[in-house]
Amino acid sequence: MAEIRSVVNQVLSQLGASREARYYLKQFSGSDSLQFAVIKIGGAVIDEQLEPLASALAFLRQLGLMPIILHGAGPQLDKALEAASIVTQKRQGLRVTTPEVMEVARPVIYRANRILVHALEEQGVHAQGIQHGVFVCEYLDQDELGLVGHIQRVELEAVRDVAQQGILPVIACLGENPAGQVLNINADIAARELIWAVEPHKIIFLTGAGGLLDQHGRIISSISLHTDLEYLLEQDWVHSGMRLKIEQISQLLDGLPDTASVSITSVENLSRELFTHRGAGTLIRKGESIIEHHSINSQEREIAVKLLEQSFGRRVHEGYFDGLQLECVLRSESYGAMAIVLKGIDGLPYLDKFAVTPEAQGAGLGAAVWQALIHRCPTLYWRSRTANPLTRWYFEQADTAFREDKWVAFSIGIRDFGQLERCKVDSLARVESWVEEKDD
Repeated sequence: MAEIRSVVNQVLSQLGASREARYYLKQFSGSDSLQFAVIKIGGAVIDEQLEPLASALAFLRQLGLMPIILHGAGPQLDKALEAASIVTQKRQGLRVTTPEVMEVARPVIYRANRILVHALEEQGVHAQGIQHGVFVCEYLDQDELGLVGHIQRVELEAVRDVAQQGILPVIACLGENPAGQVLNINADIAARELIWAVEPHKIIFLTGAGGLLDQHGRIISSISLHTDLEYLLEQDWVHSGMRLKIEQISQLLDGLPDTASVSITSVENLSRELFTHRGAGTLIRKGESIIEHHSINSQEREIAVKLLEQSFGRRVHEGYFDGLQLECVLRSESYGAMAIVLKGIDGLPYLDKFAVTPEAQGAGLGAAVWQALIHRCPTLYWRSRTANPLTRWYFEQADTAFREDKWVAFSIGIRDFGQLERCKVDSLARVESWVEEKDD
């Protein structure tokens, strides 16, 4: 117990957000051992980041947590087939698996599995590879795809037996039909079926990029399928692999409860993704409707005040809503997150308040409201105190930032230097809206 307490203190220190980390540690520790997390690891991550990957997974075991590991071996197989002078063919996005391909694929997948298990053992983690017996399959389309499996059911007995012994299960993407024929399975499809069978609390995809990237090469912090899916699929920069990944995750979440989400992150940010509200990657969830208002009635004012005060931990001035020149109010359906936008100078929108409850941060609602805000107001300016924990995140979202004393003035989408200066002056001159002077 003393050792576990020491490790918990270590993670709290590393993350710099003890309240958040304790919240998630308590939540995860109370779940069934198999339902903590399914972590899907791409073959490239095993190839390029094996040691940090094993270290990150060992850290979770030190905390007493038992993720189910599922891995692919696509890049390794591509190299092996090229070395064997076998041409890779794909149909419907799936690898055609002839007997010749399978002859190469099986040892490659076995080796990737052994390499990961060995790396974990070197980190002091008792791990066991499960290469067969989890995915019961039939041929997906034997004429077109060859030895490619269509999963009929997922058998968790071996996984559960291993986990109950305190051993980390490491599953390979191979299945068998009732006659015993080994079949190749696409890693994302295997992950989907495994996740549907387990219904884990956390679903993590570890990739080299650490998330899905926007048109500027920046990680998209959150995607709410309810509000963002149609918009994203219309963008010309969402194509090929990214488009396929979004569509597959959308299908995956369709088969899970509304509270489920998928986190795409990097090895180095795995702990931050699991133990902080804002995470460090792309969080994809079904999401809630984001509702837009152009006025706030008395009942909505009461709800908004409660949300603001719960989010910031201080009191709003009694007359805060009186005389506000509203551009719009964007809020999540459950009132877990809200953006209050005012009419600013030169007809530009000014973000006066962006409030998210801790629970809504963990569910990705804050990021969903932020995405809706940027779609609604592609030009925007606001301010934040330097001591505000959210200010660091604002720096990542903004195009420009100006520091002055205790404030930082931010903007998005404003290119005119004279207008930027006027926005800065206006935002820094605005009257304090809190009863006590704390982070705004």
